[in-house]
Amino acid sequence: MKRIRLAALPLAMIVTGCRHKPNTAETAPNNVATAPVPARAATPVAAPAPPDFSIDNVPISNAPLGKFPFFGLPPKYIPQNTPKPPQFGHFLFWTGKAFRDVEGQTYMVTIITAASGDFSSYGLQRNMHALFTQAGAVKISDAKIPSQVIDAIPDATRQDLGMGLGDVWNDPVETWVIHRPTDAVWIHYTTNSAEASLAVVETQAFVPTATMLPADRLKSDLDKTGKAVIHVNFVTDQSQVLPTSAAQMNAVVALLKADPALKLAINGYTDDTGSDDHNLTLSDARAKAVQASLVAAGIAADRLQAKGYGRANPVSTNTDEEAKAANRRVELIKL
Repeated sequence: MKRIRLAALPLAMIVTGCRHKPNTAETAPNNVATAPVPARAATPVAAPAPPDFSIDNVPISNAPLGKFPFFGLPPKYIPQNTPKPPQFGHFLFWTGKAFRDVEGQTYMVTIITAASGDFSSYGLQRNMHALFTQAGAVKISDAKIPSQVIDAIPDATRQDLGMGLGDVWNDPVETWVIHRPTDAVWIHYTTNSAEASLAVVETQAFVPTATMLPADRLKSDLDKTGKAVIHVNFVTDQSQVLPTSAAQMNAVVALLKADPALKLAINGYTDDTGSDDHNLTLSDARAKAVQASLVAAGIAADRLQAKGYGRANPVSTNTDEEAKAANRRVELIKL
């Protein structure tokens, strides 16, 4: 049998035929495969926080307004309860980021219909929007308020605002502002399928009606009647003594230092706004705040007693702001 001899292929052709693109596993040290390096993720950028509300960003309106509270109700809609007469007060308005505590002439009402089943949330809302817009109001917020923010409001304050506050835990809240040349009108409106709530505040600066009594006048009153009324200004609905009361507090300190044997009871009173429990607690806290201020000024604590009596023992009617102011007082009683 004849042997067939194959021609030897050149070595270069063999090498060339087997050559392929090297991969990472072949080129990595010690033949250890390395995973591809992922692209670096972009650092997330936080959305800018909404700016604090400034009324300067609301255009000034010269639209004529009628008598406060400016806005009537459409036919068949009525207040659920007789609203309090407009008076100096305050309300918490949601700006979309925080509450703005606005002081001034205040009106609050819950709105229902005379006949059950006639309430139209949409129809009433359209009517109220037309009134607000006609008056030059600008809507600055229309959203639900975070529940944790509402829960942080003191119970007593929520109770005072209740008639105009509405069900803010479940319903969106509209806040409107009318920026006028000399003041502003703030509007809080919320509605659901059964009722609506409206609060209106025409801003006014608080003007204290009380006058400071000097130490000699306090001594004269105590000597004659055993009692003297001092005029102390507090933060609205709180017991914090305002700096504007410094002169009156200094007069009481001077009175006590001039007569080391003098001992005083400090009695706190409120007007009839709010519940009896709230007024009692508030008046007691205010009396004790006055006591603490005197002690801090160097008066021995055992010379002072402090107690609140709420709306008890009024010295005037509660029919208007001047009369209410007379009832919101701190009395010094000679012991």
